Amino acid sequence: MAELIAQGVESVPGCEARLRTVPPVSTVAEATAPPIPNEGAPYVEPSDLEQCGGLALGSPTRFGNMAAPLKYFLDGTSAEWLSGALADKPACVFTSTGSLHGGQEATLLSMMLPLMHHGMLMLGLPYTHPALMTTASGGTPYGASHWAGANGERPLSEETRALTIALGKRLAGAALKLKER
Repeated sequence: MAELIAQGVESVPGCEARLRTVPPVSTVAEATAPPIPNEGAPYVEPSDLEQCGGLALGSPTRFGNMAAPLKYFLDGTSAEWLSGALADKPACVFTSTGSLHGGQEATLLSMMLPLMHHGMLMLGLPYTHPALMTTASGGTPYGASHWAGANGERPLSEETRALTIALGKRLAGAALKLKER
């Protein structure tokens, strides 16, 4: 889904997406993650937050909440909060769950709360997107969502793909409009 958000962002002339991930957390206090992940996007750094024109935040759902690594990362952004690094920047959220009613909307809302504390301007998916009216698990007004199945066996539907790209495009458009102010 992050790659589809990025596709939507990059479909807007003058916008570029930067994919990042958060390090895993461990229940063992001594465990540490390597400084660079073995695969996938690099780990996010405070400078990524300071430099972004907008932020798309995604997480798998864990009991109707964002996953622990993302929460841990966000809990460490006090310096960015104090400096106002994210204030007045647009943001959106997206999630994927293992079960059909696995708490998608609750997860999206849980990710919005720290972003609102940072002063970010939250964007969702308006019902002007036709796919929002024809899918049971591809999106909500709060953001894009996906029902992946218990083992991740359910592929993204065309509606989910369209809504996720649309959310990225909306984020980029808002970032450009705010930059022009």
